[in-house]
Amino acid sequence: MHELAITQGILSVVLEAAEAARARRVLTIDLTVGALTGYAEDPIRFYFDLLSRGTPAEGAILRIRREPGQGHCQTCGATFPVEPPLSPACPFCGSVEIRIHGGTHCLVERIEVEDEDEHPGGEGHPSGQ
Repeated sequence: MHELAITQGILSVVLEAAEAARARRVLTIDLTVGALTGYAEDPIRFYFDLLSRGTPAEGAILRIRREPGQGHCQTCGATFPVEPPLSPACPFCGSVEIRIHGGTHCLVERIEVEDEDEHPGGEGHPSGQ
């Protein structure tokens, strides 16, 4: 259920950026979600579709890229991707002396919008934001 709150935040960021760009509507949103956030894609999509109704983001394509965390073994120096469920040991040497970083962010990376002066069916091109 915590996807509702994060999706409200995502939509807020998107709508603020669209307003600042004086966009008629939002076409595409590129989102990076860290694997260690605990956020699942399906609920984010569901809540986004629900919350964006009646806004310039309604109908926008939501592209979600998952980003794994990184583990670094303090014993053997190996670096490896980390995703839930977390292993308590290095997959290379078995040491429990590992540090984990990354994979904890949820970021709106890119927003593609339709400008105010572009008309449906016209020759306008989306502009990146």
